[in-house]
Amino acid sequence: MYIKIDMTYEVIQTELFAAWLNALRDRKAQTIIAARVDRLRAGNFGFCKMLGGGLSEMKVGFGPGYRLYYTIEAGRVVILLAGSDKSDQERTIKIARKML
Repeated sequence: MYIKIDMTYEVIQTELFAAWLNALRDRKAQTIIAARVDRLRAGNFGFCKMLGGGLSEMKVGFGPGYRLYYTIEAGRVVILLAGSDKSDQERTIKIARKML
């Protein structure tokens, strides 16, 4: 038996995340990331990894390995803290941890 649970999330972007997304020169990447955030809002987290301490990483399968760093509050609110690509991953994780 398959049970579908409809769950939607409120998604909030920090100024840092919004600035990173707006600064991407690749408009196709912006569109793909925005669609990924829409799926997140609908409850489809896709390929994600818990990094500990309430911080999680969502991978976007496009371009240079984009990552979105987020936390969940009250079980229904997703806060997008920061974004990066694979080359800047460690520095961005440190920043996201400080933001928490």
